[in-house]
Amino acid sequence: MTDEPDDPKRGERIAKWLARAGVASRRDAEKMIAEGRVKLGGKVVETPATFITPGDHVAVDGKQVAAPERTRLFRYHKPDGLVTTHRDPEGRATVFERLPVGLPRLVSVGRLDLTSEGLLLLTNDGELARKLELPSNGWARRYRVRVHGRVDEQALANLVRGVTIEGVIYGPIEAGLDSRQGFNSWLTVSIKEGKNREIRRVMTHLGLEVTRLIRTAYGPFQLGALPRGAVEEVNAKVLRDQLGLEAPKRLREIAQSVALVEPAPADGPRRMPRARNASMGPRRPVRGREGPGGRGT
Repeated sequence: MTDEPDDPKRGERIAKWLARAGVASRRDAEKMIAEGRVKLGGKVVETPATFITPGDHVAVDGKQVAAPERTRLFRYHKPDGLVTTHRDPEGRATVFERLPVGLPRLVSVGRLDLTSEGLLLLTNDGELARKLELPSNGWARRYRVRVHGRVDEQALANLVRGVTIEGVIYGPIEAGLDSRQGFNSWLTVSIKEGKNREIRRVMTHLGLEVTRLIRTAYGPFQLGALPRGAVEEVNAKVLRDQLGLEAPKRLREIAQSVALVEPAPADGPRRMPRARNASMGPRRPVRGREGPGGRGT
């Protein structure tokens, strides 16, 4: 994936444009182009170095793509039993199938696996998603984890030095025991890398079985009291403050793109509530729709 700057005279690179339009991350947009799924002016795009200018018509899989809108970010309380993908080859229910109507086209910031639940950030800007996922941001992902087995508190404490499991190096992990009842315990775990199934693999290494995993925070954004299946938009001021003040400098350019822009209600039949604070729950949460194979709310 290239990070070469755009040429103002020629426009914006199509992969970056597709990412900002919320179609996919820039990397996935480049894959779509390589697969011949993207057309510009009715012709198949052959290279991600193709440039887009205002008024150009872009289609993905035969569907017209609307021009990128202002950057928006949403907090979503993901239930377990949903996969974090737009299309699942196994036919399982997906996060994006269960979102409330009236939302823009969204991509996720990272993923939660099928049996994990809790805070999942969603955005209409694939470039923002890509930047928020970078481990170099130093943002902690915090979880409440229920485990079955005998917890060794010293072994948990030692995770702060990192651990290597089957050749995979995991960075420092902060883990502590919250409560214990017999062989069932609740832990608080904080990680910064977020490698695939990291917490489950580390707990298995310690002889513990994870029976429930709930993400409670992603950087400065909190799950709070957001009900299961509900979505709430982070208002522009909070988004600007968090990215401009508490996040690393490399993210401030994104914050500038949303400065002084307040979120507008969605055009769909339901209205999205404004967030009072990134860590607070919504006044009127929008709940996910109940559907085949889903639990609903």
